[in-house]
Amino acid sequence: MIHRAASRGFADHGWLKSSHTFSFAGYHDKDRMNFGALRVLNDDRVAPGMGFGMHGHSDMEIVSIPLSGSLAHKDSTGRSETILSGDVQIMSAGTGIMHSEFNPDKAQEVNFLQIWVLPDKKGIEPRYGQLSFDLEAKRNEFIRLVSWQEYKDVLWINQRAQFWQGVFDPGAKVKISPEGENAGIYLFVIKGSALVAGETLQTRDALGLSGLEAVDIEVTSDARLLAIEVPMV
Repeated sequence: MIHRAASRGFADHGWLKSSHTFSFAGYHDKDRMNFGALRVLNDDRVAPGMGFGMHGHSDMEIVSIPLSGSLAHKDSTGRSETILSGDVQIMSAGTGIMHSEFNPDKAQEVNFLQIWVLPDKKGIEPRYGQLSFDLEAKRNEFIRLVSWQEYKDVLWINQRAQFWQGVFDPGAKVKISPEGENAGIYLFVIKGSALVAGETLQTRDALGLSGLEAVDIEVTSDARLLAIEVPMV
């Protein structure tokens, strides 16, 4: 499954410009509903001082990854946080949670990835997590961000899923191996280019692979890559 950047759905709401890798809101493509348990991957740009008002979610694992700018979060549990580039936020919506997301900067837009993963168990107590990761400190390596397994300094997700992110120099070669049963790897190129499974991927291109013991990646220009493991439900 290959998804080129230019083939994504697009919505322009003025204050919000959003590219949809999978069917979402007004964009529907029956062939782009999901990759296994990966249901949504939106590339959102929110104008200065604007944002999403209080709204609800339930039984969904929601991961937010700011790429530039800052994003302020408030939810019905009373939690109030701000996430920046380098941070990762996860929210297990479970039985139901209300939250808002807002760009507090008056001059700079915020660009972030909003990713939804179908949960392993429904009806769990809502849960929030947030951590910072220094990608440059481990350049040319994938850093584990999210996992269902109990790793130190890694966010927990209510699904047999994992997220890795890394920054890489041209010529770097790296491998990702799924650790769960019947799992696939979805690779999203945040910036740069890489050769994967005979395909050259450019900025915002993505490739989903399943049934493999490992995915070999050869970086062809300065790159930032996101890899997501999900069960192929």
